[in-house]
Amino acid sequence: MSTTWNTKYGTRRVRHDPPTLSEAIAAAQDLTDDPAAQVEIAAGLIGVPVDEVKLEMQKLAPDRRLTRTVTITAPARDKDHAPRTVIVERKSSRRVIARTKI
Repeated sequence: MSTTWNTKYGTRRVRHDPPTLSEAIAAAQDLTDDPAAQVEIAAGLIGVPVDEVKLEMQKLAPDRRLTRTVTITAPARDKDHAPRTVIVERKSSRRVIARTKI
């Protein structure tokens, strides 16, 4: 879909591309952490059925083996304070190795 109008510098056009399903899912993931809400938001953004969004989200889900979670609990400093818990997540980086021609 494009819109065209004339200006004193000539014809101008603006192209309108609706968001793709993966873009809608990325936007929904930025808005909330709840997977069910993400599905509803993404489906509402582009007007597709919820089942189609669920299937695509399963394809785009990160591999659980790539994320390591470590939980560390430190004892309380004194009787007035609760124990502190620190959660550390390590995610492997996505490095793209460029191929060189030999």
